Amino acid sequence: MPLLSVENLTTHFHTRNGVVRAVDGISYSIEKGQTLGIVGESGSGKSVSCYSLLGLIPTPPGRIEGGTALFDGADLLSLNRRELQAIRGQRISMIFQDPMTALNPYMSIGDQLTEPLRVHEKMAKAQAMDCAVEALESVGIQDGARRMKDFPHQYSGGMRQRVMIAMALITKPDLLIADEPTTALDVTVQAQILDLIKKMQRELGMAVILITHDMGVIAAMCDRVLVMYAGRICEAANADELFGAPRHPYAKALMASMPSAHEHGEELYTIPGMPPDLSETMEGCPFAPRCERADERCTVGAPALEALEGSHLSACIHAQAGEF
Repeated sequence: MPLLSVENLTTHFHTRNGVVRAVDGISYSIEKGQTLGIVGESGSGKSVSCYSLLGLIPTPPGRIEGGTALFDGADLLSLNRRELQAIRGQRISMIFQDPMTALNPYMSIGDQLTEPLRVHEKMAKAQAMDCAVEALESVGIQDGARRMKDFPHQYSGGMRQRVMIAMALITKPDLLIADEPTTALDVTVQAQILDLIKKMQRELGMAVILITHDMGVIAAMCDRVLVMYAGRICEAANADELFGAPRHPYAKALMASMPSAHEHGEELYTIPGMPPDLSETMEGCPFAPRCERADERCTVGAPALEALEGSHLSACIHAQAGEF
């Protein structure tokens, strides 16, 4: 039985300019100990899909229109605030994209680290402080006892991200959601952060959902990958299958835009056009206006995500017809 099973998750934002279909009926599952990558351009619905699971969508204008998200048998989308709060931060933790805005600038690092333990574990302050120092040092921050008294602005970007990881893992969750955990960090620190997440995952045996726009990070970290475009999953496959033979033009274009796919000095590939306006009704494949393979068939009806072989799924009618 999967740790988390999401079926037909649909999240819309009701704005003055119309209904924005941020997440438009996605389904997936993740097993214990597995790393699931969600990749796509900005605005594809990656973060909103995970925020929906944890009740973090601002309401209004956001609204979960339908679907289920069974986590260890409980539907996260139907839990009340108190029931969801008992799971969020304890059994499911999240590393947010920007640690400077995710951390409270008015609270010390120590107070923020001990809060999950005192709320969820009802731990005494002294014991929680000892656990927090240990958590800080486990993510590579030396002299943890002294640094507990510092505030977020006294930490570098990489150190703040390490604090976010320590805070997310301090309750030993079953599932970690990492939303762009290496954004705005230099290459060396990126590698350290990713290695740290993998190390902690092995030690705790937890599942990880990794949200990113970086195909290189996906290749290094993930067992299975969801490629999202315009609020939908356009391809889903095991990582080695996806990189060995992508079966959707959008996934193929993402890989072609990777710097490692080019010779030194060669001009980098860019995907033509822009992502669609999700407040407008889309006829046919949402990627069709930017796709080199698009023909008249791509403009009629939204293509469903269908199995090609094994667990490799694609929402491209050309791939489903065996044309590539």
